[in-house]
Amino acid sequence: MNLSATPAQRTILTVTQLNRATSQLLSEHFLSVLVEGEISNLSMPSSGHLYFSLKDANAQVRCAMFRTQQRRLAFKPENGKQVVVKAQVSLYEPRGDFQLIAEHIEEAGDGALRRAFEALKLKLSGEGLFDTANKQSLPALPKKIGVITSPSGAAIRDILSVLRRRFSAVPVIIYPVAVQGDNAKYEIARAIALANEQKQCDVIILGRGGGSLEDLWAFNEEMVARAIFASTIPVISAVGHETDVTIADFVADLRAATPSAAAEHATPDQQEWLSRFINLEARLQQHLQRKLSQMQQSLAWLSKRLQQQHPGQKLARNAQRMDELEARLNQAMQTRFRHNKGRLEAIRAKLWQHNPAVKITHYKQRQEYLNQRLMTATRHQLQQLNQRLLNFSQTLHAVSPLATLDRGYALVIQPSSGQIIRSTVQLKPGDMVKTRLAEGHFTSQIKDIE
Repeated sequence: MNLSATPAQRTILTVTQLNRATSQLLSEHFLSVLVEGEISNLSMPSSGHLYFSLKDANAQVRCAMFRTQQRRLAFKPENGKQVVVKAQVSLYEPRGDFQLIAEHIEEAGDGALRRAFEALKLKLSGEGLFDTANKQSLPALPKKIGVITSPSGAAIRDILSVLRRRFSAVPVIIYPVAVQGDNAKYEIARAIALANEQKQCDVIILGRGGGSLEDLWAFNEEMVARAIFASTIPVISAVGHETDVTIADFVADLRAATPSAAAEHATPDQQEWLSRFINLEARLQQHLQRKLSQMQQSLAWLSKRLQQQHPGQKLARNAQRMDELEARLNQAMQTRFRHNKGRLEAIRAKLWQHNPAVKITHYKQRQEYLNQRLMTATRHQLQQLNQRLLNFSQTLHAVSPLATLDRGYALVIQPSSGQIIRSTVQLKPGDMVKTRLAEGHFTSQIKDIE
């Protein structure tokens, strides 16, 4: 995109538009996928929906399974379980997260055996044991056919029945071995080596009937794989059913879906023309099947598009968003609670540092001390004041006019003004004066002034 172009020349998407277009593109391209992996980060919130991650050794993808889809689960999902998930590829638009919307989950079998299987497969592939360049061509008309399998199993009966039907003139050499158990790998490896030593057959069919991963484990052993690779005689691997895959299938010169199919690959058909017609019929059936499969895929795609427009899908997405918001709210509340609790503890510690109880005790003791000092000082001050008062009283009494009166003197006062008469100048005949004695007083009138 030319960033220097004018706004009118550029198409600018919002994040919502980009995520929505990506989600539609994924849904249209991946109508339904089967993914195998290990469950991790499993959670089931109060809504009942299931959220987990599906991982292998190198990657992981987030998955969601809504509550309505969980009724068909035949087991309880747990962290660490190896499972196969049928899902729709989607994009969680609010966060732009790539995720799978699981429609069905089933257990994938023994996880440890599968990890060992993948580890050995990776090791042998790195050594070139699976390379097409090392594969040997099958003989057009084998002189003898060697069959390494259990003599009592259904596989030997199926192989011999097909060989008789297709080309009964070809001799068959049977190398009986155990096809499961601890000793099976040793017997199979020895039988392949023996066939190569005897050189009596020019093609080998190695097979057994179907079974679990553990039942077929002898054909996943490194010893057996190296024996097949070392064989100078072409080996056809026919282990289990069509869906069963073993290490022997990758190393063998040809892998057949079943023991019967291996017998057909090992021999020519006596009725070649009939085979051609059958082949044409099979091709026609395959063409019709492909056409039917295309129509079914188109119908499934249209059904998926219809389901995407269904309100239930939007409700499910909103439910997932609600679960996310609920989880964020719980986390925010817990964070706020821890923060407030920490603040409360800090305030409590700070408040305790400023607790007035200690200061109150100190001030009470100081108050008692000061009260005692105050009482002592007050008593001392009162004593001093009493002594001074006594001294002043004595001094005052000594200079008091009353003391003079006690010695026989009198005090003459003008009644109207209260002034003391000190000189005859202040008097005139006829004035009234008040004379105070040591005890009592009297009033008199001035007749003569000398």
